[in-house]
Amino acid sequence: MIVLVSTAGGNFAIDLEAGELEPAEAFTPPTPPKVNLPRVVAAAKTGATILVAVDARPPLLVSHDAGSTWRESGRGLPPGRAVAVSDASPDSMVFAARNRLYLSRDGGVFWEAIPVELPEIEALALTT
Repeated sequence: MIVLVSTAGGNFAIDLEAGELEPAEAFTPPTPPKVNLPRVVAAAKTGATILVAVDARPPLLVSHDAGSTWRESGRGLPPGRAVAVSDASPDSMVFAARNRLYLSRDGGVFWEAIPVELPEIEALALTT
């Protein structure tokens, strides 16, 4: 899985399996879904899974039923900038703080920092 990252310093591709960072071409992030929630910063959707970064603590809300119910996620994570959900595996999600990415492979239950510090992050996309 590869995360494409648009930053203030350019575009990058990060191979999440190998941990390799490379320059990337410009990309268009997926259109965010419309969600009826307050304080939304960013949102991403694949199938019935929706991941939303909010201006609150904890900084994430996750729905696995197309927005009928929500649960909080990301306790301890910093404020968010962007989110992405994998089309191939909706349990794989990426959350972007100002300069760092966090990965969940279990639908947003646990998050791990990706050991790459980037310029100010603006947008994300996940590819296989």
